[in-house]
Amino acid sequence: MSILKGRGKNIIEATIKVMGVVSILPVLGIFAYIIYKGVPAISWTFLSEGPKSGMREGGIFPVIVGSLLLTIGTIIASVPFGILTGVYLVEYSKDNWLRRMINLTIVNLAGIPSIVYGLFGMAFFVIAMGLGRSLIAGCLTLGIMSLPVIITATRESLLAIPKSLREASLAIGATQWETTWKIVLPAATPGILTGIILSVSRAAGETAPIMFTAAAFYLPFLPESISDQVMALPYHLYVISTQVPNMPGSNMMGTLFVLVSITVGFNLLGAFVRNKFRKYS
Repeated sequence: MSILKGRGKNIIEATIKVMGVVSILPVLGIFAYIIYKGVPAISWTFLSEGPKSGMREGGIFPVIVGSLLLTIGTIIASVPFGILTGVYLVEYSKDNWLRRMINLTIVNLAGIPSIVYGLFGMAFFVIAMGLGRSLIAGCLTLGIMSLPVIITATRESLLAIPKSLREASLAIGATQWETTWKIVLPAATPGILTGIILSVSRAAGETAPIMFTAAAFYLPFLPESISDQVMALPYHLYVISTQVPNMPGSNMMGTLFVLVSITVGFNLLGAFVRNKFRKYS
């Protein structure tokens, strides 16, 4: 009987390993194809100049700058408010129907399609608030879209901290505020950073929200203020793939490679920072 159990365990472990390899192979294949097709298109001209000749020539420098500005603006608009909301829900709010309703709403908001956020951003920020199609409108829209993931990650990370840690801090005379901000929050930082990384990576690759609020088809100059429109990698890739006839395939694959590289770069940077916090927490 024990032999059969041992064989069954080995079969299950082997099956899990095979399924893991099978699931990751398509992703590796996609990355390999993007690198194979995209790297030859990368040059200093491609990265440092703006589009020319109806975007069939030149580079994507304004597009890269616009994407970075949108990503940074999204972080500013979402991360502080998301963390503070998660801290309030776990550490300060009472366990009643209102908190349960808020938690349920946050979970549901995380599953809403991005185009709905784009339409909301256009109706509220662009039209109702009079911000127009601008960098600030795009950042606020992406920030709202990122909030549910950040709040959920913060809440779950705080709930994972043992209550004994809080009780020990309070027992030695620390206030609830000191316990939360000096003991609990630092211990939960790795998990919170994971949520931030996921939400920012999603925002950096979204097309629908910025299509209605911030992205421009073509701009020959860099944005000078938060009221200007911007070019962005996801929307630019959509435009040159569907709206520009006779577009060289190398330009499309080079743009795709830059977009994937920036997204992966954000993830690697976040993972490095997260591991540093985990090491010293």
